[in-house]
Amino acid sequence: MPSPVTILKPLLGTIAGIVGLYIAFISLLTIPVLQDHVIYLHRVTLTWFQDVNVPEQWGFLRNQVTPFHLSTPDGETLHAWHILPLETYRRHQKELKNEPVGLCSDITTRLSFKLLKEDPSAQLVIYLHGAAGTLGSGWRPQSYRAISAAATNVHILAIDYRGFGTSTGWPSEAGLLTDALTLAKFAMDNANVAPERIVVFAQSLGTAVAISLSHHLASQDPPTLFAGIVLVAPFANVELLTETYRVAGTVPLLSPIAFFPKLLAGLNHFIVSKWPSKDKLATMIRHLDGLKLADRQSKYDITIIHAEDDYDIPWIHSDLLFWHAVNATRDPDSSLSFEELELEKKDEKTPLGAGGWEFERLGKGGVIREEIVKHGLHDRIMSYPVVSLAIARAFHSQDTV
Repeated sequence: MPSPVTILKPLLGTIAGIVGLYIAFISLLTIPVLQDHVIYLHRVTLTWFQDVNVPEQWGFLRNQVTPFHLSTPDGETLHAWHILPLETYRRHQKELKNEPVGLCSDITTRLSFKLLKEDPSAQLVIYLHGAAGTLGSGWRPQSYRAISAAATNVHILAIDYRGFGTSTGWPSEAGLLTDALTLAKFAMDNANVAPERIVVFAQSLGTAVAISLSHHLASQDPPTLFAGIVLVAPFANVELLTETYRVAGTVPLLSPIAFFPKLLAGLNHFIVSKWPSKDKLATMIRHLDGLKLADRQSKYDITIIHAEDDYDIPWIHSDLLFWHAVNATRDPDSSLSFEELELEKKDEKTPLGAGGWEFERLGKGGVIREEIVKHGLHDRIMSYPVVSLAIARAFHSQDTV
């Protein structure tokens, strides 16, 4: 009979090999270019053998979606989609069907663009997607359709960030902010859509981009303020994300070394992209609460949505983001601890049964909501009515002005 040592030796060797590979992987993450691959996953297109210039492949009507290019101030070319509202398409379907299909060399000549620019009642969603894939990947097309069908006149502009899909360049924190600013500038300056008629929707990585965009524009003099921001499956910052993120909801990225705080802190020191969403959101709210604007009754309408069964990014991130946002509305000497706010939520939140719960707080300049749903995972939730409702509610935040 073989001895225990003989039996365990191959198993121990396998475990040692796995541990060695993991340590090697962690060491490689100190190299910025490899960090980018892990954080942004931009080379994982998820639309292999599909042409992102043929949106009909995802079930859209002929020319309901217009693919086009945007040029950034630093010389990159972004691939973008303009998605028409279904009712707007219905009213103009004959003319739209007669236009050329595919990538449009000049979006400003197309009927879809004119329907956005020349309609003072048109509303617009700036759509900032998550890591990996293209603007046609996963649940994103279903999300566009849900948003455009939920209201009569809501257009959508979506981009692939630099380095994603067919967009040129390489992703970075500063670069993705530039991309979002380019899209916002196009919407406001070229399409002539006032910021009061724009809602920024974002999911996962896109929530960090959306907060950075909104923070940047709100800090200008005069500030540029959108009708609202809807953040789905956000993360508080990259440092916490490294502790909790699971690739495809299964494979832990760095959570095994979270048991060694000094080691994790050392690794985070080398990570270039920080995306400090909780701090930027709090800074923006504090700044806006201190501003007096005659033409804006509501200066922010922020909704944070997360699914309990999100195995990629756990919903503790939304709790932390909401906690920092709430404290930004209070005087520093009356700030709440995380535990104190959780107790208030327990007593005051609105229970929705199998739908989860919601809780909101009013600041001097607007409202912040947290909505935790029971189901929706990390991506599927984007197509759920809770998201379309949050977007519609943000548009109506200016109705009383």
